[in-house]
Amino acid sequence: MTAATHSSLFPQVPESADAVLAGLDPEQREVALALHGPVCVLAGAGTGKTRAITHRIAYGVRAGILPPASVLAVTFTNRAAGEMRGRLRQLGAGGVQARTFHSAALRQLQYFWPKAVGGDLPRLLERKVQLVAEAAARCRVRLDRNELRDVTGEIEWAKVTQTVPADYPAAVAKSLRDAPRDAAEIGQIYAMYEQLKRDRGVIDFEDVLLLTVGILQDRHDIADQIRRQYQHFVVDEYQDVSPLQQRLLDLWLGDRDNLCVVGDASQTIYSFTGATPDHLLNFRVRHPGATVVKLVRDYRSTPQVVHLANGLLGQARGRAAEHRLELISQRDPGPEPAYTEYPDEPAEAEGTARRIRELIASGVPAGEIAVLYRINAQSEVYEQALADAGVPYQLRGAERFFEREEVRKAGVALRGAARAGGNDALLDDVEDLPAQVRAVLSSNGWTPEPPTGSGAVRDRWESLAALVRLAEDFARAKPGATLSDLVAELDERAAAQHAPTVQGVTLASLHAAKGLEWDAVFLVGLTEGMMPITYAKTDEQVEEERRLLYVGVTRAREHLSLSWALSRSPGGRASRRPTRFLKGLRPGSGKPGAAGTGGGGGIDRGSGSGRRKRRGPVLCRVCGATLTEAGEMKLMRCEDCPSDMDEALYERLREWRAEQARGLGQPAYCVFTDKTLMAIAEQVPGSDGELSAISGVGARKLDRFGADVLAICAGEEPGGDDEAV
Repeated sequence: MTAATHSSLFPQVPESADAVLAGLDPEQREVALALHGPVCVLAGAGTGKTRAITHRIAYGVRAGILPPASVLAVTFTNRAAGEMRGRLRQLGAGGVQARTFHSAALRQLQYFWPKAVGGDLPRLLERKVQLVAEAAARCRVRLDRNELRDVTGEIEWAKVTQTVPADYPAAVAKSLRDAPRDAAEIGQIYAMYEQLKRDRGVIDFEDVLLLTVGILQDRHDIADQIRRQYQHFVVDEYQDVSPLQQRLLDLWLGDRDNLCVVGDASQTIYSFTGATPDHLLNFRVRHPGATVVKLVRDYRSTPQVVHLANGLLGQARGRAAEHRLELISQRDPGPEPAYTEYPDEPAEAEGTARRIRELIASGVPAGEIAVLYRINAQSEVYEQALADAGVPYQLRGAERFFEREEVRKAGVALRGAARAGGNDALLDDVEDLPAQVRAVLSSNGWTPEPPTGSGAVRDRWESLAALVRLAEDFARAKPGATLSDLVAELDERAAAQHAPTVQGVTLASLHAAKGLEWDAVFLVGLTEGMMPITYAKTDEQVEEERRLLYVGVTRAREHLSLSWALSRSPGGRASRRPTRFLKGLRPGSGKPGAAGTGGGGGIDRGSGSGRRKRRGPVLCRVCGATLTEAGEMKLMRCEDCPSDMDEALYERLREWRAEQARGLGQPAYCVFTDKTLMAIAEQVPGSDGELSAISGVGARKLDRFGADVLAICAGEEPGGDDEAV
């Protein structure tokens, strides 16, 4: 019986301290016996880290070495804390506190607030979104629901990294963070939000940690009281600790060193929330005498899955990669990972659903199967494919596609346009069904080109783009179909996908899958631009994307499938490429190469003027691939390759374009498309000739908008009002 074998639901409590150690492997046993001084456990995926640390605590308690009330075990989710408490009870150590950082801090804050400050603790703000919305309104900034969520996330990041409002713009620039709006603007909203909280006597989730830190720093008597109670600390998932959480942990510890941390730098995937593996990687520097134990025996996955996981990390770079763990599978051999290339995304979804049906027919429970993707917007095509195949599914960490706000609003708009028929001005001079849908959805935020950057704005666009693609497919399948026919089809699909699914296949993003595992995992959409995601620009961001794929691979116990599609829709140009992370690992992919490199041939980076004559094929200036689509040739790079454009200039151009579009009463893309703006922001033209050489800037638009665009590119304010013609 291995250390990871599932026990019964109600195991017997071990009879003695020595019995607690039974069944542990040598390294896990070493962790359990290391009860004094600083201990650092480097635990790879599937190596039984929770088992090791809970048995460590239980052994110390049962042996009389650790008083139960003196131990505080902290982790990051209520689910993980609950699991830890349950295991400790089963091991006869029920008196130990196992909490999240926030739960432990809130408990202390509630107890000590009257003594430290006086009166009752301010009311805890359950949801900060409404107050952030009010702060934005007071700053005269309009945020839609999705932008509001993104700005709220930025405020949370600033607080856990201990960044005050005035320092936020500089912190964003230093960290190369892709802020959803202008950093100075977010800093103003952040400052107003903090002022509103003070005025109303409320605190938020992050304030719980900040205030606890403040009290422990200022009131040594209270700090001493807490340190007398808690003398032994255990921190799980230590690679996810934020600077603020580390500060709180330091204050809990004082000058003592009875600390055991557990983590894996190769599973650091939440840096956008303020998490950093630096505390784990620097642990032995801060604690030179620490006991270090490495857990590398993988009890979760077959040798075939583990081999791929090790191969992924073998190509990694950076500091975290220097501390990677080489896993050793403890399971019997299983099937090789399956690599499948599909012609388009619908075919990929249908093929995945078909394979899932085969697995279920072979005896794999639907609840032991997962489909994992990079962003939530990818779920719709898999929801539909599974529904069409009669396979029950459940979404984790995201709303169902047809329950998303932007999809509901789009449905209302399409239904209204269908009822209005020829009386809807949006549909004037628009004939075919896809064009009608694009015209209607353009008023809901859809544009021909996706927005740059990450976050909810991009997710919303992806949802609307999925509806546009659905309309295109529907029109091809049913020539002559009307907008009313499409609305009826959407209603039928929504009704079918709302059926109860108690035990179904899990659909989840890779981030939401952290900490979970299944017998069979399908990693889908593994193309450049999605994995790594297109807005991962720096080496550090690309390496985090590699770690995210590693997390996905290591969720699989036995069956692992990796797939990608060469084009977005049926009949589309097969221009996509499988992720660079699989080069040298998947069959026929050759040896691993430098990240971002492509096929043979040199890279023509262009001159910026667009006037140089080129010989032979036009090559992407990033990866070297041959370009054939007009939009890509305009940018001199593949659509999915990272951009080196001036982001600030691009945003100024977008704001200017929005003003022009409002004045003209037309969609923004009628002024310039997103891709044309991107080309302008990348080439930064300085003359009429250079601007006119950019595809999409014809003589008419040059005459109409050229002076404004060149002024913006020169860092000046556009002058004069363009007359609406």
